[in-house]
Amino acid sequence: MALMRSPTALSAVALALLTACAPAEKPNDKADATQAAQPSTSEFIASAETDLSNLIEESGRAAWIYSNFITEDTAALASDAERRFNDKAVEYASQAAKADTQGLTQEELRKLEVLKRTIVLPSPDSPAKSEELAKLNAELGGLYGKGRYCMANGDCLGQPQISSLMATSRDPEQLLEVWQGWREISKPMRPLFTRQVELANEGAKQLGYQDVGELWRSKYDMPAAQFPKELDTLWGEVKPLYDALHCYVRGELGEEYGTDVVPQDGMIPAHLLGNLWSQQWGNIYDLVAPEKADPGFDLTALLAKHDYDEIKMVEQAEQFFTSLGFEPLPQTFWERSLFVEPQDRDVVCHASAWDLDNEDDIRIKMCIQKNAEDFVVIHHELGHNIYQRAYKNQPFLFKDSANDGFHEAIGDTIALSITPSYLKQIGLLEEVPSADADIGLLLRQALDKVAFLPFGLMIDQWRWKVFSGEITPENYNQAWWELRAKYQGVASPVERTEADFDPGAKYHVPGNVPYTRYFLAHILQFQFHQSLCDIAGYEGDIHRCSIYGNKEAGAKLNTMLESGLSQPWPQALAMVTGSEKMSGDAILNYFKPLHTWLDQQNQAAGRQCGW
Repeated sequence: MALMRSPTALSAVALALLTACAPAEKPNDKADATQAAQPSTSEFIASAETDLSNLIEESGRAAWIYSNFITEDTAALASDAERRFNDKAVEYASQAAKADTQGLTQEELRKLEVLKRTIVLPSPDSPAKSEELAKLNAELGGLYGKGRYCMANGDCLGQPQISSLMATSRDPEQLLEVWQGWREISKPMRPLFTRQVELANEGAKQLGYQDVGELWRSKYDMPAAQFPKELDTLWGEVKPLYDALHCYVRGELGEEYGTDVVPQDGMIPAHLLGNLWSQQWGNIYDLVAPEKADPGFDLTALLAKHDYDEIKMVEQAEQFFTSLGFEPLPQTFWERSLFVEPQDRDVVCHASAWDLDNEDDIRIKMCIQKNAEDFVVIHHELGHNIYQRAYKNQPFLFKDSANDGFHEAIGDTIALSITPSYLKQIGLLEEVPSADADIGLLLRQALDKVAFLPFGLMIDQWRWKVFSGEITPENYNQAWWELRAKYQGVASPVERTEADFDPGAKYHVPGNVPYTRYFLAHILQFQFHQSLCDIAGYEGDIHRCSIYGNKEAGAKLNTMLESGLSQPWPQALAMVTGSEKMSGDAILNYFKPLHTWLDQQNQAAGRQCGW
């Protein structure tokens, strides 16, 4: 899941200061002439917006072509476009940091802040190093996109096929084979990643940041040092729910595979959780579901029964948004998106949403699998597209979400409305199961939503420490698994060494996509959902609410989306929720019946929770 506006960096040409010389000029006259020739900060901002708007479109189109046609040539074109963009991004950020702010409007002051903080991997002020960084970025992306694991039987699998196998196989030996096999693709990334960090840190320091991590943490309308405390508070609120889920799942997996494989006082082996990265556990629902908590339906089976192909799945997701009052997707979306994995070339299959012209050329790129998981992912990606189009009338520098967690949350907020009542409304389900099935439904949701929370948090915890130098190249892998142990209680099923580079097996690391946004999104989506259900006048258990078809909720949501990045995120949050504070209360409310049930099950089984 990723958003692609184009490379998330801002740049510009350094402003040249030209003054005329006249023999009779007095010193104070020369100073006056220089002052007159120097562009004002307002002019600088206007120039930057025009320049960046053009650059981001050029770079975005090159990136789109590369992601859909991975070759040496497209890699070179994408790398060159990114380098040009990134060079200018660094210059604009540096210029913005030094700009005279006297007399600026509030809008202009905010635009300067956006210019300073929007770069992801700033290149050093050196043409050779800038070019090197761009090539490293492209090469890392190519290693991931072209990654294949060839099994003993000769079948060579890409990431979508391996993910499908991880989701469905219950053979621990086969799961271990493909789990290890996929991580072979990331071993060559280690030296490239190490050098990338060196160069990006050099660029960040030239912009006045200690390292790239501080740059990333500066983007949340609060001091960079305060942001981790905000995350700690949110994690502390939801951790008891995760601990209860972890304890229950570990117990059930112990019964399935044996307590010698899944020790009941330790961590869960990473290959047994139904996901290539153990980030979501919904695929093992059948192994951990209680006997009397049948959800009453299988969405994957329902999609097949009603002849939902890849296009129809996208059309149905679009229809949810139009039911809220949003305009249909443009025809170009259907003509230019990638929905099915091509058989004749390498592509980056990781699902992503794109905005190619900062107006209406919105697209998704994903290799859709006809299952329940991708049905939800499609809603997520269209959420990006709907957001992109909603803020298209904002000035260029405000054409983004209030913070990056907002962008990730919108589609997932809609997906929370994929309830049995909604499935009945669109004809996929004949009858809505009784409330007796709610525990099963909530458990299925929690295996994806709650299980993800610590994973969403730890990715950037690792990267921030890498950028700061606390984690060195000599212990990349060791530190990775230590953090996974600390936050997730998940362990590698086999010994890993520093010959491995397991972080690179996750797209967002070689793809340079900050990851804290996904943790925030998993908090925010429940806040949005609860508030939109209140706006829609829903009464009852919040997990049963669907806002499908409610124009009032859609209008309230659209007001926030249209504001883009023009206001600090707390103000945008209040447009929907009435509060300027992110909180875990809504997710706890949503899963309250399940949390009570999990505690009862763990206590009845005599389980010792924790690891």
